[in-house]
Amino acid sequence: MATALITGASGGIGAAFAAELAKRQHNLILVARSEDKLQQLAAQLQQEFNILVEIIVQDLTAPGATTAVFDAVVKKGWTVDLLVNNAGFGDYGVFAVSEALEEDRPLAKQLTMVQLNIVALVELSHLFLQGMRQRKSGNIINVASLAAFQPMPYLSIYAATKAFVLSFSEALWAENKDLGIGVLCLCPGPTESDFAAVAEFPKSLASSSGQKLVPAAEVVRDALKALDKNESNVVTGGIPNQIIANMPRLMPRELLVKSVGKLFRAKA
Repeated sequence: MATALITGASGGIGAAFAAELAKRQHNLILVARSEDKLQQLAAQLQQEFNILVEIIVQDLTAPGATTAVFDAVVKKGWTVDLLVNNAGFGDYGVFAVSEALEEDRPLAKQLTMVQLNIVALVELSHLFLQGMRQRKSGNIINVASLAAFQPMPYLSIYAATKAFVLSFSEALWAENKDLGIGVLCLCPGPTESDFAAVAEFPKSLASSSGQKLVPAAEVVRDALKALDKNESNVVTGGIPNQIIANMPRLMPRELLVKSVGKLFRAKA
């Protein structure tokens, strides 16, 4: 029976990955900060699908966090066949701090975002990929975003971190595909999750977006289909999101980023 390790597993896409993989008879290692949510999810999935579920309560932005996760897995004697790097968050607002602008974001939060969205993902990929290469088997899913395909004013650090994840994942896909190891970058559009609340989107922007939220379970199913096909990336959410992902190929970059900026500027 295969074993999957999922970060950010306490809700949203991470919890949906846990549910779908449990249904497919994967044993699970669930990683997140919220012990209560992890315990509740683990108990539910063990009872419903008769699988083994371990939880690791860990803030992946803490010093030494990824090594602590890896060491815990090794100590328990588990082999990770599928690594799902899902943990991450966004933050809405102007990047540079200024007292004149109420929506400015603190630098500390931006750096924490880089630590979680990039550094922790890279470290976990490196730690677990070594064993996969030795076994010549295994898979990694790195969760990016539709934001990976273009710069996004007011989500500047978030979009930049996801662009990194896309580029990094596609490079790993090329390096490892001949060894029987799959690496997929999942790029979902607006999804049913707590993303907007954590990112502190202004109510005026959230209410006027008109974007349909895709169920997290649907995003996960599309990701696993793409992984089975050994694709390097997948954009979920249908044709509109495919068009958005390909817009940088069709528009001058300055025009594109100005248009995105107008779309994401908070309404007065």
